[in-house]
Amino acid sequence: MSQKGTSRLKVDLHTHTAEDPQDRIGYSARTLIDRAAALGYDALAVTNHNILTYDETLAAYAEKRGILLLPGTEVTAEGCHILVINPGFPIRPGHDYTLADIPRLKTPDSLWIAPHPFYFLFQSLHGNLDKLLPHFDAVEFSSYHNSLIDFNAKALRAAAHAGKPVVGTSDCHTFWQFGRTYSLVDAEKNAASLIAAVKAGKVRVRTTPISVWTMIRIIFRFFTANKLWRLARRLAENRRQRRLTKSR
Repeated sequence: MSQKGTSRLKVDLHTHTAEDPQDRIGYSARTLIDRAAALGYDALAVTNHNILTYDETLAAYAEKRGILLLPGTEVTAEGCHILVINPGFPIRPGHDYTLADIPRLKTPDSLWIAPHPFYFLFQSLHGNLDKLLPHFDAVEFSSYHNSLIDFNAKALRAAAHAGKPVVGTSDCHTFWQFGRTYSLVDAEKNAASLIAAVKAGKVRVRTTPISVWTMIRIIFRFFTANKLWRLARRLAENRRQRRLTKSR
């Protein structure tokens, strides 16, 4: 039961939208906010890769729909993804962070989460997790699981051993992923309270396994459609640069 003055908030702290420079995603941040409101969410973080998809206008748009929008990003450090909610450092696209930067970049009012730490094919921490766990506030329970494929068990053991809370997220790249895994957090509906509550372990995971067929669709999308999209973007940029060179 929630404590007096708090509510049980339905939260997703790991999502992606069309503003993401790394992956091809078919819906905008505003569209995801609309979807979250329709599904009864209370708080949401848009954590696109190495950018901050957050400003006062977008936060106000979310607030009108009953959603607390949290600033967040998924930064890359030495090929590993790291979730940072309410980052206290400038997010610079293309900047090469190192894992050794984590203690320096952390601030008391930010929330650092180890996403999908043992998943293959993702940019995961794997063996780096153990030595870095003291610097993380929580470990992610990934939505990518079913009865045949589930790398969350190892993450749960690592979190329990280190005394770290676990948060459920969708890591959505498509609409049909969103809403299947999320967190219930006992907190007041503001960023400071929500972050403090997660750090204190006042969080529960709610999840629905995805089917094997859906898992195949996800793998296909990541390693075929996204690669083709990135190749097309590079070719378009090369053509643009050649046109600029000729026009000089």
